[in-house]
Amino acid sequence: MVTEKNIIVIGSGIGGLVAGAMLAYYGKKVIICESHNIPGGAAHSFSRQGFHFDSGPSFYCGLADPHSLNPLQKVLNILGESLETVVYDPLGHYHFPEGVLPVYGNGSAYLEAVSKFTTQGAQELQLFQHHLLQLYAGLKEISPIALRADFWLIPILLGKYGLSLLKMLPSLGDIGGSVGQIMDKWVTDPWVRRLIDLECFLLSGLKAHGTVAPEVAFMFGERSNSVIEYPIGGSGAIVHALVRGLERYGGELLLNAHVEQILIESGKAVGVRLRGNKIIEAPIVISNATIWDTYTQLLKPEDLPTSFRESALATPVVESFMHLHLGIRADGLEDLTGHHVVVLDGEVDISLPGNTCMISIPSVWDSTLAPPGHHVVHAYTLESFSGWEKDEFYPQRKQEKAESLFLALEKVIPDIRQRITLELIGTPLTHARFLRRYQGTYGPAIVAGKGNFPGYQTPISGLYRVGDSTMPGIGVPAVAASGVICANTLVSIDKSLTLLL
Repeated sequence: MVTEKNIIVIGSGIGGLVAGAMLAYYGKKVIICESHNIPGGAAHSFSRQGFHFDSGPSFYCGLADPHSLNPLQKVLNILGESLETVVYDPLGHYHFPEGVLPVYGNGSAYLEAVSKFTTQGAQELQLFQHHLLQLYAGLKEISPIALRADFWLIPILLGKYGLSLLKMLPSLGDIGGSVGQIMDKWVTDPWVRRLIDLECFLLSGLKAHGTVAPEVAFMFGERSNSVIEYPIGGSGAIVHALVRGLERYGGELLLNAHVEQILIESGKAVGVRLRGNKIIEAPIVISNATIWDTYTQLLKPEDLPTSFRESALATPVVESFMHLHLGIRADGLEDLTGHHVVVLDGEVDISLPGNTCMISIPSVWDSTLAPPGHHVVHAYTLESFSGWEKDEFYPQRKQEKAESLFLALEKVIPDIRQRITLELIGTPLTHARFLRRYQGTYGPAIVAGKGNFPGYQTPISGLYRVGDSTMPGIGVPAVAASGVICANTLVSIDKSLTLLL
């Protein structure tokens, strides 16, 4: 059976959904093929016994703020979609062995909280933040919806955003540089340097010297100038809004549609073959799979130039994760807050798997995510894929590796183990299986100044990529931007410019 479309998107992660929905908005015949029975990729939600869990991201800024720089908010607005959200502050708490730091969106309140740990460090952090906010001030005037990856980006930037570019001239050297370079200039206090490393690690999976400056400038700027919020219904609400937008403009989402191969003829993409041998033909194919899965699972080795393939597959990889999803009794937890980061050992590198644990309890904002009198908990930490296999020791190893997550949770809810009514432990194998990600990875470990995220193009005519292994990188705003960039570049300049009017 053969079906014809203008454009095929492989995978319904945020990048794929944004690219597909935007192209449908532009009038293209789009079909998104999703292997899972749930859309959303790493942002999908799932339910067990009345508990509704986020599988991945739970921290968002500016989803309902029309003045936000968040590309996802801009796309939802274009598609005629909106989200109900709950605004909160502080955005979370960092639990260090020496104390707990509330992390406020308001810059002054945040600095005051830091000053209780180190007065000198707070003063240095203020200079550091001011430097990054100058970079943000230039970036925020350039609409992310204007982004393209072709020649036309230059006249758009010069013609519409010339003054903004002039404002950015003093920060030009920082755009391709690392946060660590800026930190070295302004910050000597060891406590604050570790804090900056932690914030970078939470964003990119790398510490300050590996993280690009605009990424952290965006974080500081958005949480200071926009609102910190959680979408009612969890991350699945974002996914469903994008799907509605896709379908409103005639796009199609096909679930349980596992793409086995991208079809190439004479160096051009001509469609895909699904499991069951169904063929869908299209002159354009967009892969939302990782760079490694696209080039090893979806293409034959001979489809790509050997040197290009080897170079792409040598892209360094951020580790995978251990996940802990819990349903717990909520009695006596009336003052519980939603986001926590726990560093278990202050003498050990924060990036060591198991030492830094991220915790999300979104039912404090949205009670519908759990049965009455209960909370949902999602805790996760880095974990290497190496050595994991489903053998006779797998259940025991799962419990052993989840112990760091339980220890971290006890810093927030001391009697958490006695409250559990539902327990799900995920390993790198789980991450790889359900998200279909190479080694269950978080994404590429592109070190600032030593490499760049690949662009959306490939050596194969008609084959493009979006998602967290393409420019601009990891994180929900970045993958949404990758979808915008790809969609805009595949249509005429006249069509994309209508969004700026």
